[in-house]
Amino acid sequence: MLNKSLLNISTKGCFFKDKLTEESFISFQKKASISFSEIKAAYHNKKLPALSIVSEKDHLEECQRIAQTWKKRFKNIVLFGTGGSSLGAQTCIELYQTRGGKPEDSPYFHFMDNIDPHTFTQLLKGLDLKTTGFLVISKSGTTAETLCQFLSLISAFKNQLSQDQVIVITEPKNSPLRRLAEQHQYQLLDHPSNIGGRFSIFSLVGMLPALIAGINAKEILEGAKAYLTQELEEITQNSTQGAALNYAYYQQFGCTQTVLMPYIDRLSAFALWFRQLWAESLGKEKRGITPINALGTVDQHSQLQLYLGGPNDKFFTLILLETFTSSPQVITSDSELSYLHHHTLGDLMKAEQEATAATLIRQGCPTRIITLNQLNERTLGALFTHYMLETIITANLLEIDAFDQPAVEEGKILTREYLSRKAS
Repeated sequence: MLNKSLLNISTKGCFFKDKLTEESFISFQKKASISFSEIKAAYHNKKLPALSIVSEKDHLEECQRIAQTWKKRFKNIVLFGTGGSSLGAQTCIELYQTRGGKPEDSPYFHFMDNIDPHTFTQLLKGLDLKTTGFLVISKSGTTAETLCQFLSLISAFKNQLSQDQVIVITEPKNSPLRRLAEQHQYQLLDHPSNIGGRFSIFSLVGMLPALIAGINAKEILEGAKAYLTQELEEITQNSTQGAALNYAYYQQFGCTQTVLMPYIDRLSAFALWFRQLWAESLGKEKRGITPINALGTVDQHSQLQLYLGGPNDKFFTLILLETFTSSPQVITSDSELSYLHHHTLGDLMKAEQEATAATLIRQGCPTRIITLNQLNERTLGALFTHYMLETIITANLLEIDAFDQPAVEEGKILTREYLSRKAS
């Protein structure tokens, strides 16, 4: 089966004579289609704000205004936030900011999504405070990690932080983070109350950092909107099919893990974003499919042996790129390296990704392949939308609520209790 859209998705490698056949898959596809009909109805009834926001423009206009000022004013941006408050922005910014650098006219982003004090101290030591802006993001305004980071920043620099170099994004309600921002008169922006953190990529949580980093946020939203329209009008049925495949292999063949393996460095953060979205949305009531993020070709040397030789309990999705950035042609006279002669890094990448896909399928591992003609803002918007839809449909099939996360609350409560006891 091949569905052509902004994402070219092939599921031929998901069907086997002795496992799931295209005939036996029909019943799962029908069940997923029923679930999708319910989700379509919810969308049209304005009950899926995380997706409805792609058609709204007001928040983008405000973000563009702020971004223009911050791009001129700062050389570095530090983003304090964890999980959904950070991973979406990281994914967008990774389009242009790579291990090799960033666009010349945009500030460099530092993501402080953990609380290791060594990392925090080393970062602050290396920053020029006058040319650094700080984004502080927590939907609830009660996230202990983000609050401690922010309070540590204020303590480290005391009165040196100016009011115009800090933006706080949190819900418009009374919370410790909001009170802290008001006390110091830092700029406050409202996190949408009806959109959870892991679904917030298309709101100002993802779009403001993206714009500051020089990403065309309008194109991300346009790609998301175009893909959403295709799926809602059933021109393509990629998300329904993907959810049905994951569910079928989970129910019938014990595939309790799903591996997302892009062969593109610029999608390594996307795989982490997917991991949180899928895990927090589906891991409930002792049900769920464990997400695993991987990166080709790196994880061919660390994980592939397990994937091929270990238990056959995984569903695979590979994200491949059709066209690669040009690189020097290899010239060698070593006979042992003749297979590389007159080839490029792109040639090797293409050969390795195709070889991995073929090997997985030959070993009976269900493997879906998403091929991108190019990676840009539009295709990234489509990828975000696809996985949101696929996650929500899968949750519906598992008969769980995709939007809550009751299990993690216990750990947050205990953390506060332990610190309170130590303080007393």
